[in-house]
Amino acid sequence: MFLITFGHLITPAPVSRAATRPDIKNSASENFQNRPCGCAVLEKLLTPKIDRAITPKLRRRISCYPFQSITDIVQLRNLNVVSAQSSGQRLNEITASDAAYLETIVNSIRVCATYKPKFGQGTRDGLNLRQFQDLYKGDPFYNWLGLDNPMMYAAHKAAGGMTSVYRQIGIGCEKVFRQVLQERLGLSDTDVVWSYEIPTPSGKTRTLTLDSRVPLAGIKDQSIRARFQDWMQSSAYSLGVDAKVFSSLTGVVFEVRQGYKSKDSKRQNADIANASNAYIKSYLPCAAILSNQIDEDILLRYRAEKWSVITGVFGHNDPLTSTYDFMRDVVGYDLAGFFERNSETLRMEVDLVLRGLLLTDEE
Repeated sequence: MFLITFGHLITPAPVSRAATRPDIKNSASENFQNRPCGCAVLEKLLTPKIDRAITPKLRRRISCYPFQSITDIVQLRNLNVVSAQSSGQRLNEITASDAAYLETIVNSIRVCATYKPKFGQGTRDGLNLRQFQDLYKGDPFYNWLGLDNPMMYAAHKAAGGMTSVYRQIGIGCEKVFRQVLQERLGLSDTDVVWSYEIPTPSGKTRTLTLDSRVPLAGIKDQSIRARFQDWMQSSAYSLGVDAKVFSSLTGVVFEVRQGYKSKDSKRQNADIANASNAYIKSYLPCAAILSNQIDEDILLRYRAEKWSVITGVFGHNDPLTSTYDFMRDVVGYDLAGFFERNSETLRMEVDLVLRGLLLTDEE
Protein backbone atom coordinates (compact mmCIF):
# COMPACT_ATOMS: atom_id res chain seq x y z
CA MET A 1 0.00 0.00 0.00
CA PHE A 2 1.20 3.51 -0.81
CA LEU A 3 0.42 6.94 0.59
CA ILE A 4 0.92 10.17 -1.29
CA THR A 5 1.14 13.15 1.04
CA PHE A 6 2.28 16.70 0.30
CA GLY A 7 3.80 15.70 -3.01
CA HIS A 8 5.64 12.63 -1.71
CA LEU A 9 5.19 8.94 -2.23
CA ILE A 10 5.52 7.10 1.07
CA THR A 11 5.97 3.36 1.26
CA PRO A 12 4.95 2.38 4.80
CA ALA A 13 6.81 -0.53 6.29
CA PRO A 14 4.56 -3.44 7.27
CA VAL A 15 3.53 -3.30 10.91
CA SER A 16 4.79 -6.83 11.35
CA ARG A 17 8.36 -5.53 10.99
CA ALA A 18 8.04 -3.94 14.42
CA ALA A 19 8.27 -7.34 16.02
CA THR A 20 11.72 -7.88 14.49
CA ARG A 21 13.11 -4.58 15.80
CA PRO A 22 14.28 -4.45 19.44
CA ASP A 23 13.64 -0.70 19.73
CA ILE A 24 9.91 -1.00 18.93
CA LYS A 25 7.41 -2.52 21.35
CA ASN A 26 4.73 -4.91 20.21
CA SER A 27 2.01 -2.65 21.60
CA ALA A 28 3.02 0.18 19.30
CA SER A 29 0.60 -0.73 16.53
CA GLU A 30 -2.27 -0.77 19.03
CA ASN A 31 -1.44 2.75 20.22
CA PHE A 32 -1.09 3.90 16.62
CA GLN A 33 -4.53 2.58 15.70
CA ASN A 34 -6.16 4.48 18.57
CA ARG A 35 -5.17 7.88 17.17
CA PRO A 36 -7.51 9.95 14.94
CA CYS A 37 -7.76 8.93 11.31
CA GLY A 38 -5.87 10.79 8.61
CA CYS A 39 -8.86 12.32 6.83
CA ALA A 40 -10.26 13.87 10.01
CA VAL A 41 -6.95 15.63 10.58
CA LEU A 42 -6.47 16.64 6.95
CA GLU A 43 -9.86 18.37 7.02
CA LYS A 44 -8.41 20.70 9.66
CA LEU A 45 -4.95 21.04 8.17
CA LEU A 46 -5.56 21.74 4.51
CA THR A 47 -6.73 24.94 2.89
CA PRO A 48 -9.72 24.64 0.52
CA LYS A 49 -7.51 24.83 -2.58
CA ILE A 50 -5.16 22.13 -1.33
CA ASP A 51 -8.10 20.06 -0.12
CA ARG A 52 -9.55 20.05 -3.65
CA ALA A 53 -6.30 18.49 -4.86
CA ILE A 54 -6.99 15.41 -2.72
CA THR A 55 -8.85 13.00 -4.98
CA PRO A 56 -11.44 10.57 -3.57
CA LYS A 57 -9.10 7.65 -4.27
CA LEU A 58 -6.23 9.36 -2.48
CA ARG A 59 -8.54 10.30 0.41
CA ARG A 60 -9.46 6.66 0.88
CA ARG A 61 -5.79 5.76 1.08
CA ILE A 62 -5.11 8.49 3.64
CA SER A 63 -8.12 7.58 5.79
CA CYS A 64 -6.47 4.57 7.41
CA TYR A 65 -3.46 6.50 8.67
CA PRO A 66 -3.85 8.35 12.00
CA PHE A 67 -1.89 11.54 11.38
CA GLN A 68 -2.51 14.28 13.94
CA SER A 69 -0.60 17.14 12.35
CA ILE A 70 1.62 18.11 9.46
CA THR A 71 4.50 17.30 11.80
CA ASP A 72 3.37 13.65 11.84
CA ILE A 73 3.27 13.60 8.05
CA VAL A 74 6.71 15.19 7.64
CA GLN A 75 8.29 12.95 10.25
CA LEU A 76 6.80 9.87 8.63
CA ARG A 77 8.01 11.00 5.23
CA ASN A 78 11.55 11.46 6.49
CA LEU A 79 11.65 8.21 8.46
CA ASN A 80 9.70 6.21 5.88
CA VAL A 81 8.79 3.73 8.61
CA VAL A 82 5.30 3.66 10.07
CA SER A 83 6.32 1.41 12.95
CA ALA A 84 9.00 3.83 14.16
CA GLN A 85 6.51 6.71 14.14
CA SER A 86 3.84 4.67 15.90
CA SER A 87 6.19 3.45 18.61
CA GLY A 88 6.59 6.90 20.09
CA GLN A 89 10.35 6.54 19.88
CA ARG A 90 12.30 9.83 20.07
CA LEU A 91 13.07 11.06 16.56
CA ASN A 92 16.57 12.11 15.70
CA GLU A 93 17.27 15.80 16.12
CA ILE A 94 17.49 16.68 12.44
CA THR A 95 14.19 15.03 11.56
CA ALA A 96 12.33 16.63 14.47
CA SER A 97 13.77 20.03 13.63
CA ASP A 98 12.86 19.64 9.97
CA ALA A 99 9.26 18.93 10.88
CA ALA A 100 8.90 22.00 13.10
CA TYR A 101 10.71 24.36 10.74
CA LEU A 102 8.85 23.10 7.69
CA GLU A 103 5.51 23.53 9.40
CA THR A 104 6.38 27.14 10.24
CA ILE A 105 7.22 28.02 6.62
CA VAL A 106 4.32 26.07 5.10
CA ASN A 107 1.81 27.75 7.41
CA SER A 108 3.11 31.16 6.34
CA ILE A 109 2.90 30.29 2.64
CA ARG A 110 -0.68 29.03 3.00
CA VAL A 111 -1.81 32.43 4.27
CA CYS A 112 -1.48 33.62 0.66
CA ALA A 113 -4.06 31.13 -0.60
CA THR A 114 -6.93 33.25 0.73
CA TYR A 115 -5.66 36.57 -0.64
CA LYS A 116 -8.19 38.86 -2.31
CA PRO A 117 -7.50 42.40 -3.56
CA LYS A 118 -9.19 45.24 -1.67
CA PHE A 119 -9.41 47.83 -4.48
CA GLY A 120 -9.11 50.69 -2.00
CA GLN A 121 -12.26 49.67 -0.12
CA GLY A 122 -10.56 49.02 3.20
CA THR A 123 -12.38 45.74 3.72
CA ARG A 124 -10.56 43.22 5.86
CA ASP A 125 -11.04 40.21 3.61
CA GLY A 126 -10.86 41.89 0.21
CA LEU A 127 -13.39 41.67 -2.62
CA ASN A 128 -14.45 38.59 -4.53
CA LEU A 129 -15.10 38.68 -8.28
CA ARG A 130 -18.80 39.57 -7.96
CA GLN A 131 -18.08 42.41 -5.54
CA PHE A 132 -15.31 43.69 -7.80
CA GLN A 133 -17.62 43.72 -10.83
CA ASP A 134 -20.36 45.49 -8.87
CA LEU A 135 -17.83 48.12 -7.83
CA TYR A 136 -16.41 48.71 -11.32
CA LYS A 137 -19.75 48.54 -13.12
CA GLY A 138 -20.94 51.24 -10.74
CA ASP A 139 -18.11 53.48 -11.90
CA PRO A 140 -19.16 54.95 -15.32
CA PHE A 141 -15.58 55.50 -16.51
CA TYR A 142 -14.35 52.00 -15.64
CA ASN A 143 -17.56 50.53 -17.02
CA TRP A 144 -17.14 52.36 -20.32
CA LEU A 145 -13.63 50.94 -20.67
CA GLY A 146 -14.66 47.42 -19.73
CA LEU A 147 -12.42 47.27 -16.68
CA ASP A 148 -15.02 45.14 -14.89
CA ASN A 149 -13.63 42.26 -16.96
CA PRO A 150 -12.89 39.17 -14.81
CA MET A 151 -9.36 39.12 -16.27
CA MET A 152 -8.76 42.51 -14.66
CA TYR A 153 -9.75 41.04 -11.32
CA ALA A 154 -7.44 38.07 -11.92
CA ALA A 155 -4.56 40.44 -12.76
CA HIS A 156 -5.08 42.41 -9.52
CA LYS A 157 -5.33 39.20 -7.53
CA ALA A 158 -2.15 37.81 -9.09
CA ALA A 159 -0.17 41.03 -8.60
CA GLY A 160 -1.12 41.45 -4.96
CA GLY A 161 -0.84 37.74 -4.37
CA MET A 162 2.74 37.57 -5.65
CA THR A 163 3.72 40.31 -3.20
CA SER A 164 1.97 38.37 -0.46
CA VAL A 165 3.90 35.20 -1.36
CA TYR A 166 7.26 36.97 -1.04
CA ARG A 167 6.18 38.62 2.21
CA GLN A 168 4.90 35.40 3.79
CA ILE A 169 8.00 33.45 2.76
CA GLY A 170 10.03 36.15 4.48
CA ILE A 171 7.90 35.96 7.62
CA GLY A 172 8.16 32.18 7.78
CA CYS A 173 11.93 32.19 7.24
CA GLU A 174 12.38 34.91 9.84
CA LYS A 175 10.63 32.73 12.41
CA VAL A 176 12.71 29.69 11.48
CA PHE A 177 15.95 31.71 11.59
CA ARG A 178 15.11 32.95 15.10
CA GLN A 179 14.09 29.47 16.23
CA VAL A 180 17.34 27.94 14.94
CA LEU A 181 19.41 30.56 16.75
CA GLN A 182 17.53 29.94 19.97
CA GLU A 183 17.77 26.16 19.84
CA ARG A 184 21.34 25.82 18.58
CA LEU A 185 22.86 28.54 20.76
CA GLY A 186 20.84 27.68 23.87
CA LEU A 187 19.15 31.09 24.13
CA SER A 188 16.02 31.99 26.06
CA ASP A 189 12.83 33.48 24.65
CA THR A 190 13.85 36.94 25.85
CA ASP A 191 17.40 36.58 24.52
CA VAL A 192 16.29 36.32 20.89
CA VAL A 193 14.08 39.44 20.80
CA TRP A 194 15.27 43.03 20.62
CA SER A 195 13.60 46.40 20.27
CA TYR A 196 14.29 50.04 21.01
CA GLU A 197 12.22 53.19 21.35
CA ILE A 198 12.45 56.48 19.48
CA PRO A 199 10.59 59.75 20.16
CA THR A 200 7.92 60.93 17.71
CA PRO A 201 7.04 64.53 16.76
CA SER A 202 3.88 64.22 18.88
CA GLY A 203 5.95 63.67 21.99
CA LYS A 204 5.15 59.97 22.24
CA THR A 205 7.53 57.07 21.74
CA ARG A 206 7.59 54.50 18.98
CA THR A 207 8.96 50.99 19.42
CA LEU A 208 11.03 49.50 16.61
CA THR A 209 11.86 45.79 16.54
CA LEU A 210 14.51 43.79 14.72
CA ASP A 211 14.00 40.14 13.85
CA SER A 212 16.38 38.44 16.25
CA ARG A 213 19.18 38.93 18.75
CA VAL A 214 22.11 36.89 20.01
CA PRO A 215 23.58 38.24 23.26
CA LEU A 216 26.97 36.64 23.88
CA ALA A 217 26.18 36.29 27.57
CA GLY A 218 23.18 34.15 26.67
CA ILE A 219 25.34 31.46 25.01
CA LYS A 220 26.19 29.13 27.88
CA ASP A 221 28.43 26.74 25.96
CA GLN A 222 31.91 28.28 26.09
CA SER A 223 33.13 26.78 22.82
CA ILE A 224 30.04 27.96 20.91
CA ARG A 225 30.32 31.41 22.47
CA ALA A 226 33.98 31.66 21.46
CA ARG A 227 33.14 30.58 17.91
CA PHE A 228 30.35 33.14 17.64
CA GLN A 229 32.53 35.91 19.06
CA ASP A 230 35.30 35.06 16.58
CA TRP A 231 32.78 35.48 13.77
CA MET A 232 31.67 38.82 15.24
CA GLN A 233 35.26 40.04 15.41
CA SER A 234 36.02 39.00 11.84
CA SER A 235 32.82 40.66 10.61
CA ALA A 236 33.57 43.88 12.44
CA TYR A 237 37.14 43.90 11.11
CA SER A 238 35.95 43.41 7.53
CA LEU A 239 33.62 46.39 7.95
CA GLY A 240 36.34 48.61 9.36
CA VAL A 241 34.75 48.88 12.81
CA ASP A 242 37.20 50.40 15.27
CA ALA A 243 38.70 47.94 17.76
CA LYS A 244 37.53 50.05 20.70
CA VAL A 245 33.99 50.02 19.35
CA PHE A 246 34.11 46.27 18.88
CA SER A 247 35.33 45.74 22.44
CA SER A 248 32.09 47.34 23.64
CA LEU A 249 29.81 45.05 21.60
CA THR A 250 27.84 42.47 23.58
CA GLY A 251 26.16 40.55 20.76
CA VAL A 252 24.45 40.74 17.37
CA VAL A 253 21.01 41.86 16.22
CA PHE A 254 19.65 40.44 12.98
CA GLU A 255 17.30 41.66 10.28
CA VAL A 256 16.18 38.63 8.25
CA ARG A 257 14.80 38.89 4.72
CA GLN A 258 14.07 36.52 1.87
CA GLY A 259 15.57 38.97 -0.64
CA TYR A 260 16.18 42.69 -1.12
CA LYS A 261 15.50 43.93 -4.64
CA SER A 262 13.69 47.16 -3.78
CA LYS A 263 15.53 50.49 -3.84
CA ASP A 264 13.03 52.13 -1.51
CA SER A 265 15.03 54.94 0.09
CA LYS A 266 12.66 55.15 3.07
CA ARG A 267 13.30 51.52 3.88
CA GLN A 268 17.06 51.90 3.49
CA ASN A 269 17.12 54.95 5.74
CA ALA A 270 15.17 53.06 8.39
CA ASP A 271 17.67 50.19 8.24
CA ILE A 272 20.59 52.60 8.56
CA ALA A 273 18.92 54.14 11.61
CA ASN A 274 18.51 50.64 13.03
CA ALA A 275 22.25 50.05 12.61
CA SER A 276 23.10 53.28 14.42
CA ASN A 277 20.85 52.37 17.33
CA ALA A 278 22.27 48.85 17.43
CA TYR A 279 25.80 50.20 17.86
CA ILE A 280 24.56 52.65 20.52
CA LYS A 281 23.06 49.68 22.38
CA SER A 282 26.33 47.69 21.96
CA TYR A 283 25.21 45.28 19.24
CA LEU A 284 26.66 44.48 15.82
CA PRO A 285 23.86 44.78 13.21
CA CYS A 286 23.64 41.97 10.67
CA ALA A 287 21.29 41.63 7.70
CA ALA A 288 20.72 37.96 6.83
CA ILE A 289 19.34 37.53 3.30
CA LEU A 290 18.10 34.04 2.38
CA SER A 291 18.36 34.47 -1.39
CA ASN A 292 21.14 36.05 -3.42
CA GLN A 293 18.63 38.59 -4.75
CA ILE A 294 20.02 41.88 -3.42
CA ASP A 295 20.87 44.99 -5.41
CA GLU A 296 24.63 45.57 -5.52
CA ASP A 297 24.23 49.29 -4.73
CA ILE A 298 22.20 48.46 -1.62
CA LEU A 299 24.75 45.87 -0.53
CA LEU A 300 27.60 48.37 -0.83
CA ARG A 301 25.65 51.10 0.97
CA TYR A 302 24.72 48.87 3.91
CA ARG A 303 28.27 47.65 4.39
CA ALA A 304 29.49 51.24 4.19
CA GLU A 305 27.08 52.01 7.04
CA LYS A 306 28.68 49.17 9.05
CA TRP A 307 25.95 46.61 8.54
CA SER A 308 27.30 43.08 8.36
CA VAL A 309 25.44 41.60 5.37
CA ILE A 310 25.31 37.89 4.66
CA THR A 311 23.40 36.69 1.61
CA GLY A 312 22.15 33.46 0.06
CA VAL A 313 25.28 32.77 -1.97
CA PHE A 314 26.09 29.08 -2.00
CA GLY A 315 29.35 27.16 -2.03
CA HIS A 316 31.65 30.02 -0.98
CA ASN A 317 32.60 28.50 2.40
CA ASP A 318 32.66 32.01 3.83
CA PRO A 319 30.47 32.70 6.89
CA LEU A 320 31.27 36.42 6.58
CA THR A 321 29.34 36.66 3.32
CA SER A 322 27.08 33.59 3.09
CA THR A 323 23.97 33.12 5.22
CA TYR A 324 24.15 29.36 4.78
CA ASP A 325 27.85 29.13 5.66
CA PHE A 326 27.19 31.28 8.73
CA MET A 327 24.34 29.05 9.87
CA ARG A 328 26.37 25.87 9.29
CA ASP A 329 29.81 26.91 10.57
CA VAL A 330 28.93 29.41 13.30
CA VAL A 331 25.43 28.53 14.52
CA GLY A 332 25.77 24.79 13.90
CA TYR A 333 22.74 24.06 11.74
CA ASP A 334 22.77 23.24 8.01
CA LEU A 335 19.97 25.52 6.83
CA ALA A 336 20.79 24.88 3.17
CA GLY A 337 20.46 21.16 3.84
CA PHE A 338 17.05 21.75 5.39
CA PHE A 339 15.81 23.54 2.27
CA GLU A 340 17.29 20.89 -0.01
CA ARG A 341 15.67 18.05 1.96
CA ASN A 342 12.29 19.72 1.93
CA SER A 343 12.39 21.43 -1.45
CA GLU A 344 9.81 19.14 -3.03
CA THR A 345 7.26 19.87 -0.31
CA LEU A 346 7.91 23.61 -0.40
CA ARG A 347 7.71 23.73 -4.19
CA MET A 348 4.37 21.93 -4.13
CA GLU A 349 2.96 24.29 -1.52
CA VAL A 350 4.03 27.35 -3.51
CA ASP A 351 2.68 25.81 -6.72
CA LEU A 352 -0.75 25.24 -5.16
CA VAL A 353 -0.91 28.80 -3.87
CA LEU A 354 0.20 30.30 -7.19
CA ARG A 355 -2.35 28.28 -9.12
CA GLY A 356 -5.07 29.56 -6.82
CA LEU A 357 -3.92 33.16 -7.14
CA LEU A 358 -3.97 32.98 -10.94
CA LEU A 359 -7.63 31.94 -10.99
CA THR A 360 -10.75 34.03 -10.50
CA ASP A 361 -13.34 32.90 -7.96
CA GLU A 362 -15.44 31.37 -10.74
CA GLU A 363 -12.69 29.14 -12.14
